[in-house]
Amino acid sequence: MHVVLRYISITALFLLFYNLFASAQLYSPSDKRVTAETSALFFSMQRLLGVGIMFGHHDDTAYGVNWKFEPNGSDVKSVTGSYPAVYGWDLAKIEHDSISDINGISFKLQKQLVKEAYERGGINTFCWHMDNPTNGKTAWDTTQHTIKDLVPGGAYHDVYVSWLDKSAAYLADLKGSGGEAIPILFRPFHELTGNWFWWGKNTSSPDEFKTLWRFTMDYLRKKKKLHNLLIVYSTADFDSEEEFLERYPGDDYVDFVGFDNYCYINIADYQTKLDKRLTILEAIAAKHHKVACLPETGYEQIPQADWWTKVLLPTLAKHRLSYVLAWRNGASSHYFVPYPGQASADDFVKFYNSSQVIFQNRLTPLSVYGKPNGGE
Repeated sequence: MHVVLRYISITALFLLFYNLFASAQLYSPSDKRVTAETSALFFSMQRLLGVGIMFGHHDDTAYGVNWKFEPNGSDVKSVTGSYPAVYGWDLAKIEHDSISDINGISFKLQKQLVKEAYERGGINTFCWHMDNPTNGKTAWDTTQHTIKDLVPGGAYHDVYVSWLDKSAAYLADLKGSGGEAIPILFRPFHELTGNWFWWGKNTSSPDEFKTLWRFTMDYLRKKKKLHNLLIVYSTADFDSEEEFLERYPGDDYVDFVGFDNYCYINIADYQTKLDKRLTILEAIAAKHHKVACLPETGYEQIPQADWWTKVLLPTLAKHRLSYVLAWRNGASSHYFVPYPGQASADDFVKFYNSSQVIFQNRLTPLSVYGKPNGGE
């Protein structure tokens, strides 16, 4: 009974704050023709700023530690009793008409899981570890000055466009039970300030990158008529506002700003850098009328038992963020959220119970798409 009452009181509190923030000044989506559901989601996510940070997990319902493709599966839910609020996915291999994505999830199953997340009121976000269009090698191939060959007039522009066509067809076919397009937080060219992807700073100039980004968004919106996308500009390391914005394509092509930041052995260094970068990010978001987020983070194998409440949460709580997403649970040696019995599982439950964090159970009652959702 106490657990039920506590859940009701927390949900009521979230609803109260959600409604209080409803009258705050809201930014409009960069695409002026977004669907009603996509627009409602963007405004809802802004209303939640300062109320709670939504927690996400990549590939959460597809596989986890010691399980794969099980109905209703989720390491997050197995530990906390709730799914995450945000679900990360990858478009990689769609460019080759592959049956499955880069992590072995069939696109048929992925599409089903995206719909299930949406129907319960969850939020879906896609990155794209796109192979190198100039030679067919992986996203990590940096041997070419690739981007100049993909922009209009480039030697491999037609190949790139054909790959965009395939992704657009897939994204357009992500539909809810009423036939409406499912809103997607689209995060292309992530970690763009790094030097490990073909779209990184070492293989293109800032102007070349901006040209490719703008062409990509214009093509998806104007040519392919995709109006269910909210665009996430997500960097890797940076130490100043100028460095973060060096490759920024402009406010007409971005809705969320964020960066990827992982924890390694030096915990203090992680906290210090994360705090500094989030402070810079918040200033940028305010100036450019965008929403701040942390699209990827985590501590592989989470060896510190109280990492969630003693390291991550205190740092996040200082800032107005929309969501934070932990990377995938790909194997017993490669995971970023706990599974039952893992060393940090009890602390993860404390993290989940914090009023500063939102999982699916607290998100569903808020109807972020402007209409009632199903339960978990």
